[in-house]
Amino acid sequence: MKQEQIKRMEDAIAADYKNMVGMVIVKDGETVYENYYNGCTAESRIHVFSVTKSVVSILIGIAIDKGLIKSIDDRVLDYYPNYTLKRGEKTLPDIRIKDILTMTVPYKYKFNPYTKYFTSMDWVKFSLDKMGGKGKIGEFRYAPIIGPDVLSGILVKATGQSVLDFAKENLFEPLDINIEKNITFHSKEEQMEFYKSTDMNGWVADPQGVNTAGWGLTISPVDMAKIGQLFLNMGKYSGKQIVSEKWVEESTTEHSRWKKMNLPYGYLWWIGETGGYAAMGDGGNIIYVNPDKNLVVAITSLFYPRAKDRIEFIEKYILTSV
Repeated sequence: MKQEQIKRMEDAIAADYKNMVGMVIVKDGETVYENYYNGCTAESRIHVFSVTKSVVSILIGIAIDKGLIKSIDDRVLDYYPNYTLKRGEKTLPDIRIKDILTMTVPYKYKFNPYTKYFTSMDWVKFSLDKMGGKGKIGEFRYAPIIGPDVLSGILVKATGQSVLDFAKENLFEPLDINIEKNITFHSKEEQMEFYKSTDMNGWVADPQGVNTAGWGLTISPVDMAKIGQLFLNMGKYSGKQIVSEKWVEESTTEHSRWKKMNLPYGYLWWIGETGGYAAMGDGGNIIYVNPDKNLVVAITSLFYPRAKDRIEFIEKYILTSV
C-alpha cells in the first residue's frame, strides 16, 4: 500500500471508525499493513463477539475430518440422549447440526432472553430448551448468543475434551495462536469489564465449564489473520492440512440467506456478493477473506452500538489500494 493510501485510510479510521483498535492486512501471504489504535498494541486481546462462531464452525469441521462427528446431518438430540423433551415438542427432534451452522433453526422466543441465559447454570441446556417450538426448520433466523452453544456441547461430547482444549490441540497451536484459559464471570460487573477489556486472554465458559459458541473469544488481529490465511489456503497452514479443503469450500458457500438484509450465509460464515467472505462480530470485528485478491483483512474493535460497516470500509479503503 502506498503512503497516500494508508493516510487516507487512517484519516477515515480517526474520523468514522473510532472504536477500531487493531488491523492487519495480508496480501499474497505477506503482511502489508499492521497497526494499532486507541492505546492498543500487538499484545492486546479483544473480545471479537460473533467471530467466535466461525472459529467453532472450523472446530466442527475438524471433528468431522477426524471422524469424531459423523456428519452435519446428525440430529442434535443424538448427542443429548438424556434430554427430556417438553410436552408437545415436535420440531426439536428433527433439528440437525447443519441447521445450527446455517442459522435455520426456529426458536421459542421473540426477543433474546439474555438475562435468563446469563444467570442460568447451563448455557447449553438453556439453548436446547429454546430450540424448536412451532417454527419451521430451514428459515433463516440469526441467533446472536442463544442457540450456538449447542454446538459447543456437541464438540465436548464428540471429542471427550473441552472446546478450548480441542481447539488448542487441533487449531490454535498449529497456527501458533495462544489462547490461555477459560474466562468465567461471578457477577454482571465482571462481565461488563470483560467487554471493555483489552488484556484478557481466553475464551468465556459457562458455569459447567463449556466454552461459548456464539461469542466470548478474545484474540489479536494477527491471530485472526492466521485464521483467514488458513481458509484462503483451503485449510492448509505452513504446509499442513489443518481442516479439509472440502470443509472450507462448504463453509464459504451459500446455504441460507438473511432475506431482510439480503445477506448470504455459509456455515457460520457470511458470504459476500463479490467473491469474498467473512467472520463478523459485533462492534466491527472481522476476518475478511478475498480469494480473488489473495487478501486477508483482520480488524479488532471495542464494542460500540451500531458501528459503521467494516465491509464497506474494506471495499472503499483497502480493496482499491492493494
